[in-house]
Amino acid sequence: MATRDPAKTLRNKQIGKLTDEINDLLDDVLALTGFENEHSLNATYGGKHAEYIDIKNEVIDTPEQFVALYFQGFLRTLEGLGIYARAGNRYYDAYVHVRKHKKVLKWLRLFLTRTFLRQYDALSKKRPPVEEAEIWIGQKNAAYGLLVTPRFKNDAWENDKSEIRHFKPRYWTIGHVLATGFVIPDEEERMQFNDVEQYLSFFRNTLVRNSGSVHELAIAKRYCDFVRASEAPQEVPLLIPELRYGGKDVKHEHRLDFTIIDPFTLSKVGFELSPWSTHGLLTGTKDKTQKTINEEARANFEREMSKLKAYFRKRGIPVIVYTDNDLQDHDKIFADITDYLTPSKLPKQLEFHAVEDFLAFKPPT
Repeated sequence: MATRDPAKTLRNKQIGKLTDEINDLLDDVLALTGFENEHSLNATYGGKHAEYIDIKNEVIDTPEQFVALYFQGFLRTLEGLGIYARAGNRYYDAYVHVRKHKKVLKWLRLFLTRTFLRQYDALSKKRPPVEEAEIWIGQKNAAYGLLVTPRFKNDAWENDKSEIRHFKPRYWTIGHVLATGFVIPDEEERMQFNDVEQYLSFFRNTLVRNSGSVHELAIAKRYCDFVRASEAPQEVPLLIPELRYGGKDVKHEHRLDFTIIDPFTLSKVGFELSPWSTHGLLTGTKDKTQKTINEEARANFEREMSKLKAYFRKRGIPVIVYTDNDLQDHDKIFADITDYLTPSKLPKQLEFHAVEDFLAFKPPT
């Protein structure tokens, strides 16, 4: 049985309470504003939030922020009316009702708060720009794509841009891949997963096992155990193997063993498991002392890691590198990774005076 989300349960209780308060005010508000019914009232005020707020790009964390942005947008609209901000203009008339009657203002704030809570998941998510709303993973001839709103058009996969904001799961999480599946490059075919366990099996036995790295497999095993033990496995960020940073058609200049994308901030962090046998191996050592071999191997390794870090630094991606000594303790490495698998979203904690500014509006004379 799926675990209830306590935050969602609390929001639903708040929505119910707000609905009761809104209904208690409704008759008086209709009488004060002269609207014929609730539908007309809601269309005039609540229905305008998408007009007043840039909901495609704004990430809204709190009802207070939503209310503030609404009134700021409403005020911009009034200011843009110029000499037409007068009786008979629908925006101005709506404004007058709010300024003149405290009960209408109270109703509107309650209504907007409920709107925010009802649309919380969509409004509070940072949304990837279209060019970053798809990722490709794996080797060139065995690549898979993960998009937000995939559709096959003109013999290629793309996102349905108009639907990105409405995508319900957190981006780049287990829930994301269960909702969309992986797409196959240039083929109208998807690899779908029925449940978490089916995805984890594919992740470990197909995506990671192909690398041939015992270290990557050890981390993959711990990740699977971590997801299984989670109270909300679908909320866990993906541990992405061999993310193709340049897209499906660009040759790998460098690759990372694993990447995590924070579902709240969309920031990336990379993890590289790099024994010297992979990056510092030397040939032609027959006539060299062990000290010389070690020095040259270390220099090779450091040069290789410097190139890798510089490459990803240009893309704003920090990289954590684990070398031979680190790789002796897979549990410790995964403990570090766990910090990035349990992101916490911090509210902006901003104070707004938008309502006061809105009520102080004076039309030009």
